[in-house]
Amino acid sequence: MYLDLKQLQEEVDQYTSPGPNERPPRIGISANRKDGLPCVAETYVQAVLDAGGAPVIIPVITEIGALSELVAGLDGLVMSGGGDIHPLYVGEEPIPALQNVDPFRDEFDLILLRLATNRQIPVMGICRGHQVLNVAFGGSVYQDIHSQHDRPLLKHSQDMDRAYPSHTITLESGENELRSLFGGKDRIAVNSFHHQAVKEIAPGFRAVATAPDGINEAIEAIERNFFGVQWHPEAMATNGDESMRALFAYHVEKARRFARAKAIHRRIVTLDSHTDTPMIFPGNFDIGKKEGGKVNLPFMEEGRIDATFMVAYIPQGKRDEASLRAATGYAIERLEQVRRQELLHPDRMVIATSPQEILEAKKNGKKAICLGIENGYAIGKQIENLRLFKEMGVSYITLCHNGDNDLCDSARGKQEWNGLSPFGKEVVREMNRLGLMVDVSHAAESTFYDVLETSEMPIVASHSSARALCDHPRNLTDDQLKALAGRGGVAQVCLYKGFINEDAEKASLSDAIRHINHIVCVAGIDHVGIGSDFDGDGELIGCSATNELINITVRLLEEGYTEEDIRKIWGGNFLRVMRTVQDFHAR
Repeated sequence: MYLDLKQLQEEVDQYTSPGPNERPPRIGISANRKDGLPCVAETYVQAVLDAGGAPVIIPVITEIGALSELVAGLDGLVMSGGGDIHPLYVGEEPIPALQNVDPFRDEFDLILLRLATNRQIPVMGICRGHQVLNVAFGGSVYQDIHSQHDRPLLKHSQDMDRAYPSHTITLESGENELRSLFGGKDRIAVNSFHHQAVKEIAPGFRAVATAPDGINEAIEAIERNFFGVQWHPEAMATNGDESMRALFAYHVEKARRFARAKAIHRRIVTLDSHTDTPMIFPGNFDIGKKEGGKVNLPFMEEGRIDATFMVAYIPQGKRDEASLRAATGYAIERLEQVRRQELLHPDRMVIATSPQEILEAKKNGKKAICLGIENGYAIGKQIENLRLFKEMGVSYITLCHNGDNDLCDSARGKQEWNGLSPFGKEVVREMNRLGLMVDVSHAAESTFYDVLETSEMPIVASHSSARALCDHPRNLTDDQLKALAGRGGVAQVCLYKGFINEDAEKASLSDAIRHINHIVCVAGIDHVGIGSDFDGDGELIGCSATNELINITVRLLEEGYTEEDIRKIWGGNFLRVMRTVQDFHAR
């Protein structure tokens, strides 16, 4: 401690901030409230400091705009302990044993937590914070374990100093991060100061620790960096308990990696090459609002995604003249609905038609919305429609969908043409000439190889995964991946669960990372990207909407990918093909 003002000021003036990769991650700590005053126990602050984080105390306020600004600057969040949770939040009436309830604190905690988890910020819940995390995601709590639990209980409301353990807990066997963190131990000693507790575990979470009397002591989210513990590790950590210090170090390291992911997203262009959002447009769709779909400007801002392709999807129908005309008209109408969004939000987005326009949008702080067509059925038999679509801003056309059409055979078709039709070959050559990328997702293998032979330009698979990992005809074989790479093309891993895991209900972010790793291994780092298929049923555990796409970056960092690798995966490879195709047209 300095008592000399000049010496203190000189110490501050001589301080040099570390480089961006060395700065401590900002860890928000939710404040408690007593007698109308916000407060935080110093042990929370010290535990975060000792773990290498920069603690930021979040005051108890409920103004969503102000809290949103505070949360946007965080790399991690600690939800602190405190009083009881209001039972109305879980649809219950209060029982006599309910104790101190502060509805204002409840509202603050729930708003803060929602804002943080929407941005995928790593969260650590402690005691009450553990319970709030569970409630926020649809779980329940005991209002009072002593009157509501059906078995004899330990003394969970201890009188002893929080710096010391009071009982042991059992760590669940199997795959969970908490057990790994504690060195695979079966039991550890913790403290206990509560009378409410987690009852039913929230969907998407799993129990990872239990007290000898059956009370839940810890939960963690599946495929997300959210976890909670019932005890108070901050007091034990600041008293030198190495296990509890390791718990805070674990959380701060997760926050550090998340901070690095955010920094990378600031420096690179992140592009999702395929979404079906126009398919779900209502009459007055507004991309500036969170309404209905998985892709919109707020989600792009939360997930730090710079550009997304919104495609006009046309299901395969009859191929008579009237039906073909209707398909073309429907595609035009969907594209116009997307283009209309630029008029609604000229300060937030642009319709981008080239890599340069995407880069300019990012430079100007705007999101880039790019246009595509899914199913060459929209072309009909009129090759001049290609020029029409190009003039509307379309950058690629997926040659088919589920069913053969007049251009080619589909992976889910009857092999009508044994590849490209004569008209399909003409279409591919004209797309080359116009600078339109040829997309072979959904195409039969015969079509894929015909396109490779016919096209003078590299081709893309805008949303296709690896068949070696998930044996679906929509996915690409290793031979196809090698051939695609050999011609300079790119395969964009699709997040549709049926293309990621043969047990679709278990399809997760981890599966998507495995597909990326596999394609990198087979085709090379220059030939893989990401096409979510959001709003076309693309959705995985751990990555179910655009605001969650940054989770991919966090996992890629965990896998050891460099920033340059991530730049290529998150759009660099796709933009290279786009630039090559458009430059060919310009010559």
